[in-house]
Amino acid sequence: MKLNKKAVLVAGSLFVCSMVFAQEQTVQRKSSSATKAESSVEDEYLSDVDGVVILSLAQSDEYDNKLVAMQFLESAVDGGNTSPEVMQALNQLAGEGINTQARTNGRLVNNFPDIRRRACLLLGKVKTEESKNYLVSVALAENEPMVIAAAVNSLGEIGINKNDEVVDAISFANRRNQILNPTSSLAFEVLDAYEKLAETTSNKKIIIDSVSKIAADYHYVTPVRTKAFKLMKTLSDSPSSGSSKNNGSAK
Repeated sequence: MKLNKKAVLVAGSLFVCSMVFAQEQTVQRKSSSATKAESSVEDEYLSDVDGVVILSLAQSDEYDNKLVAMQFLESAVDGGNTSPEVMQALNQLAGEGINTQARTNGRLVNNFPDIRRRACLLLGKVKTEESKNYLVSVALAENEPMVIAAAVNSLGEIGINKNDEVVDAISFANRRNQILNPTSSLAFEVLDAYEKLAETTSNKKIIIDSVSKIAADYHYVTPVRTKAFKLMKTLSDSPSSGSSKNNGSAK
């Protein structure tokens, strides 16, 4: 009889302990969920604040502020943040001094090619129609070869080429530069972009004409002209109309 009473007491104790443990677990789960929710809200808020701050820095007249904005933008895009504020700041910096001009006594005071170059390269990581459109506008308006080269590089990375719009823009930009200031580094990026966009190009004559001009121009270094000859051979060996059905899609 005494043994039975002890067994009952032990079972009761175990039951009470299990109830207390279950309650503690429930409280901990609720607390954890609440913490995560608060953390998510806080992260979202800070992300929005970051976008506003970055845009403010990008729109500043100070070169140093633009450099800081560029550093923030690189971290933001690498972290997957492509908010409207981030994209507006990127577009602002990619066209700084070209599409967006500030003058003092008639003198252009915001011509920062290095900033534009970095912004163009970063836009290549944001593979959207908006990024493509802005890079096309930069390639057509820009006069610095290193910035054009960055824009062309990113257009190749994005891979969108509806109605051959992108290869048309690249061909125009390179042709203009070839006449005024033939630059091997730009020609190399042009050839690289053509390789990436060839499958989405309906009228390959655009590419072939541009590549042949690079191959025959001795202003360019030998490795660039050799790359052009190899690309011409690749294009001539490929079916002329095999890619039209893929036109407009990103690789």
